[in-house]
Amino acid sequence: MSFLERLREDLDTARTHDPAARGSLENTVVYSGLHAIWVHRLTHRMWRDERLRFPARVLSQLARALTGIEIHPAATIGRRFFIDHGMGIVIGSTAEIGDDVMLYQGVTLGGRSLEKVKRHPTIGDRVTVGAGAKVLGPITIGAGSAVGANAVVVKDTPPDSIVTGIPATFRHRDSRRETQPAVDPAEYVDPALYI
Repeated sequence: MSFLERLREDLDTARTHDPAARGSLENTVVYSGLHAIWVHRLTHRMWRDERLRFPARVLSQLARALTGIEIHPAATIGRRFFIDHGMGIVIGSTAEIGDDVMLYQGVTLGGRSLEKVKRHPTIGDRVTVGAGAKVLGPITIGAGSAVGANAVVVKDTPPDSIVTGIPATFRHRDSRRETQPAVDPAEYVDPALYI
């Protein structure tokens, strides 16, 4: 995939995940989540060359200062990754993030040990992590899961789970229930009609 195709995919992802996203030019200029991802791609490429690791870290820290989003250059991130609002996000060095993942502000993908091993989480494809959630340790969040806002997750979760609480527990996602609208539009009567 060429650089321009990837850029276009990122902008499409922003429009898909954020109803407030408007034109591509505006999103390119104002979306700090996009800026953080673009800088990460550069620093991740630099990180693979041991001679460039120091400048990669410096560049990632500059991006952190500008965006409020800290992504270690060694972290592995898939395609169509989207960060909504951004500020306060930390993604550790051994974190692995799949495709079509979305994070809200204040999320930490952090470690629980000081050993030089994989100590950060693996996030499966199509996972959404709510604002302020902390996913800690070398655990796996299964594909298709959703982590609730402010949850503290320290254990593996299977695919298609809803993960909430401190410490977080999970339940299997009921795809039939999740896709039904909260209100049947055919039966809905606008209460403002009676005012």
